[in-house]
Amino acid sequence: MSTVIIFQAIGILATFIFFVVLMMQRKLPTIIALPIMAILFGLIAGVPIMSNDLEEVSIVGTILGEGSMRLSTAIAGVIFGSIFGQVLNKVGVTKGIIRKAAETAGDKPILIALIFFAVGSVVISASSGLGMVILIGTIMIPIMLTTGVAPYTAALVLLLSNGVGVLFNVSNWAVYIDVLGLPINEIARYTWVSAFPLIVIGIVMIVLSIRWQGSVRKTWAMNNDFSNKNDNNVRTIALISPVFPVLLAFIFSMDVVAAIIIGIIVTLLLTTPKRPLQIVSSSFVEGIQEVAGAVALMIGIGMLLNAVMSPEVSAVLSPFIEMIIPSGIMGYVLLFTILSPLAIYRGPLNVFGLGSGIAALLVSSGLSPLGAMVALRNLSNLQAVSDPTNSHNVWVADFTKVDVNIILRKTIIWMIVTVFISMIVGAFLVY
Repeated sequence: MSTVIIFQAIGILATFIFFVVLMMQRKLPTIIALPIMAILFGLIAGVPIMSNDLEEVSIVGTILGEGSMRLSTAIAGVIFGSIFGQVLNKVGVTKGIIRKAAETAGDKPILIALIFFAVGSVVISASSGLGMVILIGTIMIPIMLTTGVAPYTAALVLLLSNGVGVLFNVSNWAVYIDVLGLPINEIARYTWVSAFPLIVIGIVMIVLSIRWQGSVRKTWAMNNDFSNKNDNNVRTIALISPVFPVLLAFIFSMDVVAAIIIGIIVTLLLTTPKRPLQIVSSSFVEGIQEVAGAVALMIGIGMLLNAVMSPEVSAVLSPFIEMIIPSGIMGYVLLFTILSPLAIYRGPLNVFGLGSGIAALLVSSGLSPLGAMVALRNLSNLQAVSDPTNSHNVWVADFTKVDVNIILRKTIIWMIVTVFISMIVGAFLVY
């Protein structure tokens, strides 16, 4: 290994650490940090700034130009997933599901918490994002508090629902299609590796939290009357609408966008709203607005991916990545379990950030795309539930008046155990 490559690797690592610290301290938004890192990685590794040869890798053409479109499939999936969520909300399906769940559970804290865990997971599997978390949270949390569920437990139910829901949300699968080149049926088949341990441990966490919470005063300052003319008139059969895109992807390996579009059509047919075209058109506008930040983030991720996958950067980093790639089941399980906390605080194993670039490097250095996908999805459980820098964690903490760092401290060990179990299961299927 030449001295030049060693110095280049040190420069890239120093840049990487510098920006991670800035993002962890919230001094630099991830949306801005990722494109800057992509440019600096290219400069340090010797990627030319511009080139007249269209086939030659360059910072302007390859990293910035092509990189901005690298995750086009994922961007389309996120946009249409958000549109679907808007449609479900406008026709009353989302509130109708929650109302049915509340009527079924009655005044039993454990039962209503577990039912809302399931309901929230189903709803978020149709459309994730902060908007959907806020929508269902403002309905479910007051109901849980008035039935005797403690604020922390109510927050936990919503965060666990989000963790499970995003695993089954087909719009999020597109990231792994773009980054790792995996077919959708492979992603669907291995979703349960990450989901089942989270569901089981989530149930245990909720039950124990309610049993250990002691006496809780059943009050809530807000009006929790969430019924309106739309969700009261929604047909019961229409409440299955959110699962249609997931079923289409699981059973028929259907393209993400096509599955979501069919889900929208089925929802409209089952609910027969008075102005379906107006609902769809307004859902397009509001859905795109809701995920504008996520789209910008994915553009930055695409630039970073093209940077780390360029021949120059890859040649610098690959020798060092190869040193840490696990050689067997035990190494695979231990490596990603031990490093799982790096998925929080916008860390290097967060797939919606630096993790995509790291995954691409791991694959190019010898780890199978399937192994990288399983590991990242397992680690995403820790990130989705515990990460205090998540916008949905911050909102849930503020809404329930529970410190976001308390949520981190109370959930992180549970989530690391979840990662460990998922990694064991995944290792035997991958290797």
